[in-house]
Amino acid sequence: MTTPRRPEALDGRNVATHRVWYAAYGSNMHFDRLNYYLAGGRPPGGARRYPGCRDSRAPRRMIPVMLPGQLYFALESMAWTGGMGFYDPLDPGEMPARAYLVSASQFSDIAAQEMYREPGGDLDLMDVLAEGRAVLGEGRYETLVCPGMLDGYPVLTFTAPWRSADVTHARPAAAYLRNFASGLRESHGWGVERVAEYLASRQGAAGSWTAAEVAEAVDASAVRQPDVRE
Repeated sequence: MTTPRRPEALDGRNVATHRVWYAAYGSNMHFDRLNYYLAGGRPPGGARRYPGCRDSRAPRRMIPVMLPGQLYFALESMAWTGGMGFYDPLDPGEMPARAYLVSASQFSDIAAQEMYREPGGDLDLMDVLAEGRAVLGEGRYETLVCPGMLDGYPVLTFTAPWRSADVTHARPAAAYLRNFASGLRESHGWGVERVAEYLASRQGAAGSWTAAEVAEAVDASAVRQPDVRE
């Protein structure tokens, strides 16, 4: 497994924007899941059909990364009946994610589908590259974040517009934790113990899940998982 990389600060440097790194930290850490955003279709057992991207080609590269900030669980997913995963880039620490090198139009179309919008238009990345953050709407995943760059291309992801301290944290469901765990194992090669300790320590899970309970849930027999956005 490749050693995870950490984005370099932009520091006002010019970066190429015809390609970007899409940093997934939830369901899309699974490449098979991401492919439904690229090529379109309905995931097995899913309730939602994705329209796909204008350019359905696979990412040029995919690598494990560590982003500054933290994962936390808040609100409630209608599909998972538990807290949803969000990213606060201003929290101390690091968050594991998987970065996919895609075209700017592919990222725009992935973002549109994540935001429950129709894909087909290119995002203006000027504000997020200049400020590190751009709020496109009030929705749960309608805020763009740029933690830095890798190999001359910006690293981009989405999250909620609020800080982790400004929202009530919520206990994630076991099935959702299994989804996160399998994504971390696929993209970072983490073992069950490391995954369990990490997830049990995130806000929303801490105090409501122990590492032993997460490990037991992760090792449980696979169940059909509903189709959700993070």
